[in-house]
Amino acid sequence: MKFNEYIQYDGIGLANLVKNKEIQSHELLEVAIGRAEQVNPKINAIVIPIYEHALNKAKNNQNTSSNTFSGVPFLLKDLHQEYAGAPISSGSKSFKNAKYIATENAEIVNRWENAGVITFGLTNSPEFGIKGITEPEAWGSCKNPWNLKHNSGGSSGGSASAIAAGIVPIAGASDGGGSIRIPASYCGLFGLKPSRGRTPWGPQLSEAMHGAAMQHVLSKSVRDSAAMLDAIQGPDQASLFNIQSPNESYLLAMYKSPEKLRIGFSTESPIGTPVSKDAIQAIQHTAKLLESLGHHLEEAKPQIDGMQLAKDFITTWFSQCAYTVSQVKQQLGATDRDFELDTLAIAAFGAKASATDYIHNLNNWGTYVTKMNQYFQQYDLFLLPSTASVAPKNGEVKTPAWQIPILKGLLKVDKAHLLAKGKLVEQLIKNNLQWVPFTQLANITGLPAMSVPLYWNKNNLPLGSQFIAPFGREDLLLQLAAQLEQAQPWNPKYSSIQL
Repeated sequence: MKFNEYIQYDGIGLANLVKNKEIQSHELLEVAIGRAEQVNPKINAIVIPIYEHALNKAKNNQNTSSNTFSGVPFLLKDLHQEYAGAPISSGSKSFKNAKYIATENAEIVNRWENAGVITFGLTNSPEFGIKGITEPEAWGSCKNPWNLKHNSGGSSGGSASAIAAGIVPIAGASDGGGSIRIPASYCGLFGLKPSRGRTPWGPQLSEAMHGAAMQHVLSKSVRDSAAMLDAIQGPDQASLFNIQSPNESYLLAMYKSPEKLRIGFSTESPIGTPVSKDAIQAIQHTAKLLESLGHHLEEAKPQIDGMQLAKDFITTWFSQCAYTVSQVKQQLGATDRDFELDTLAIAAFGAKASATDYIHNLNNWGTYVTKMNQYFQQYDLFLLPSTASVAPKNGEVKTPAWQIPILKGLLKVDKAHLLAKGKLVEQLIKNNLQWVPFTQLANITGLPAMSVPLYWNKNNLPLGSQFIAPFGREDLLLQLAAQLEQAQPWNPKYSSIQL
């Protein structure tokens, strides 16, 4: 198979070729590795290759009939997606320098493998997944295949870049504050964040960020995402609670056209930061497309204080970072030199949150759930931009040079947390979230949300449209996504990428 043939297929399409014995698993993998060797030096998407192991597995792969993704080349994210015997760094010099090797598979990796995929590497991620861009000091910047001067987004940036570049049709991802939807927006992919508790974190974790963070995939096609959600959904032995299983498979549900939907929409940043013309035009374009399909659109947003929600998100995000750094130091004997300055600063902010403040913040999450439930009494879905702009350029989102010596000095005397006090808090939030102010709502409330690639600007850079649905309604999102994909197919776009 030639690459120009390979890129035409999604994961299910490739698996069908294997099942029909039109091609063998190892031949598909050889095309994927060949493409990786051609383009990865340019995009820096795969940071931990396990090519030889994967080729041996593919050549011995005899199960070519029953599994949905039999023989499909697949990549994991270098964060919480452990593959036994392979290195994992979490995007951090601490693990990379320690040459840390995973001793067991993550449960979600087992489920992906049981679906038939052939894993041949791990993809670039920011340190501990704490940023909306992928530029870790451990591995370097992950470039956007649509324009190499731009970033792929984060934290699942490496997976997004690998898919857009045609290395694989589907790859592992996770989303704690937008980390599936943000790179999906920047790289022109389909990205679904499942409901709280829908997919497993075990055995290494019972959950992540109180269920705000969820694991799934990024993909070119909607059906790949639906079929993979069928393969991985449901709790494991480490899960804190059991979410109700869907009444039918997501793949079957996806093929049912949704009834006429009442959709509320907004293009205003919830934290008052600027929103680009591209983001506004993306939603206007999507609204017109939805109306042409018979849906009702109305400008309306939930009655939620966006800045307060952002404060509650940041409190959790920073506190979780403080916990992670502390745990890694204990586990590996790492020191401050093994972490990025921004990570140390965020950890310092988080470490000073009081237990009372933290519990107050978590209690506020319930208020936002209530507000969204009230919103969904009037509307079936909430539409808003996935990101505030197209992908930023590499190096554009970083701590200003003049702040670096200040941060270093304050960290030395354990005073960095003072930068996150009083009126400075709102500025800190705006600095951190101005590029991506729209995604945290779904994480905090645990609602399913997706980014759909329907808009490219005049420079051929994509920007996704985000939909948030009521709890447990991944089926509704997938139905609408399939309808949009049929009305405005985006798969042909990927063939135009020149690398």
